[in-house]
Amino acid sequence: MGAAYLVALGVQSLLSSRRKHGGEGGTDVPTSAPASAPASTPASAPAGNPWRTGLVTNVFNPKIAVFYTGLLPTLAPTGPSPEAGMALLVLLHAGLTLVWLGGYVMLLARARGFFERPAVRRAMDRVTGVVLIGFGIKVAVTQP
Repeated sequence: MGAAYLVALGVQSLLSSRRKHGGEGGTDVPTSAPASAPASTPASAPAGNPWRTGLVTNVFNPKIAVFYTGLLPTLAPTGPSPEAGMALLVLLHAGLTLVWLGGYVMLLARARGFFERPAVRRAMDRVTGVVLIGFGIKVAVTQP
C-alpha cells in the first residue's frame, strides 16, 4: 500500500504541474484569488499562523520524543547534576535549532522570488513527481 501511495502522489504531482502551470505551452493558467487577498500572497498559501503550525508539528513529532527520551540522556555530561546537564543539552539543542532554522528561513526568504517563477515551480513539481514514483517502484520491488 505504501508503494502505491508514493506512486499516486508522484502521478498527482506530475498532473498538477501540467494543470497549475498551463502544461507544455509554458503559459500560466490564471488562478482566481479572493479579491481581499494581498497581491503578494499566493492563492495556495496555507491558512493559519506558521509559528503555531510549526510548534504544533514539533510538539507532536514522535522523533523529538524519541530523541529527548532515548538519545539525549546518554549525552548528558557527568560533571553537574543530571537535571543541570539535561537542561544544558536542551538549551543547546534549542539554540542550535533556532540558529539553523533561522538561517534556513532567511535563505529561503531571499530565494522566494526564484522559487515562485512558473518554470521553476513546474520543474520542481515534475522532479518531485518522478522521485516519488521512483521511490514507490523501489519500495514495491524490494518488499518481500
